[in-house]
Amino acid sequence: MSISQELSLPRMGCGTWAWGNQLLWGYDESMDAQLQAVFNLCVSNGVTLFDTGDSYGTGRLNGRSELLLGKFSREYQGVNQENICIATKLAAYPWRWTRQSMINACNSSAQRLGRNVDLVQMHWSTANYAPWQEEGLLAGLADLYEQGLVKGVGLSNYGTRRLQRVYQKFSERGVPIKTLQVQYSLLSTYPVTQLGLKDVCDELGIQLIAYSPLALGILTGKYSEKGPFPRGVRGLLFRQLLPGVRSLLQCLRNVAESRNKTMSQVALNWCIAKGTVPIPGAKSVKQAQENIGALGWELDSGEIAELDKAAASSDKKMVQNIFQTK
Repeated sequence: MSISQELSLPRMGCGTWAWGNQLLWGYDESMDAQLQAVFNLCVSNGVTLFDTGDSYGTGRLNGRSELLLGKFSREYQGVNQENICIATKLAAYPWRWTRQSMINACNSSAQRLGRNVDLVQMHWSTANYAPWQEEGLLAGLADLYEQGLVKGVGLSNYGTRRLQRVYQKFSERGVPIKTLQVQYSLLSTYPVTQLGLKDVCDELGIQLIAYSPLALGILTGKYSEKGPFPRGVRGLLFRQLLPGVRSLLQCLRNVAESRNKTMSQVALNWCIAKGTVPIPGAKSVKQAQENIGALGWELDSGEIAELDKAAASSDKKMVQNIFQTK
């Protein structure tokens, strides 16, 4: 079977990471209508890439994130309907190690979505702890493309060396890597400034996707050093980071005020200016509207330089994903 339509990506996606996190922690079905409204608003405004994962909303929720996303895409009728692109990430669970396990996982995702997956991604590399496991999983990822079950394949949390290695293996099979997802924001420039991933992706024709572009909410300006803080580990992280990012947040605030934009919109626009596709989460219509406000305008070179300088001189950085390879 051959690919009938080549995968194309919009500039900005609506990441369902927030949905996945929410679904895992305190989800109830009364939220469905609100999330449908978020989905409808995004698509009608040209934000048509939706990113999820088969590990989001698992356990007793039985893959609820993919189930909801499939339901929303089927029920939406309006402008940009034909442009909806659903991306999912397949987890490298310990019990997945054969190529068939990845094919089965993608088929399960498609069943929950009620449609084929457009972009299938390896959720993380196992190179840091079980490099032997990865060969079969990557082979299965390429099989999915060759069999016409997906329009494109991508990776997540891969560094430069691992990316080039996988790119070579896939090229030998005629399988293009469309995307690479990494944690990237004004508080997490490591993948670009230290690993050099953007240059490599540009060279290889791979689109860089920025997850957590608002640094879990720190870059929204809605949290202060005095609190209140989110509950759990996120709150502990905020207590550690906020005192060390004052100058960055002030720079972000100054640019936002001069532009009559919010800090979130400036932070997202900065990601776009760097040639990435940010995938901010949206749990409410208000959040979605704010995210959409990052589109349709551009930071100038002077503003980008100011933000770059503030980011580089920040005393604190976001903790890197433990699965991120080099």
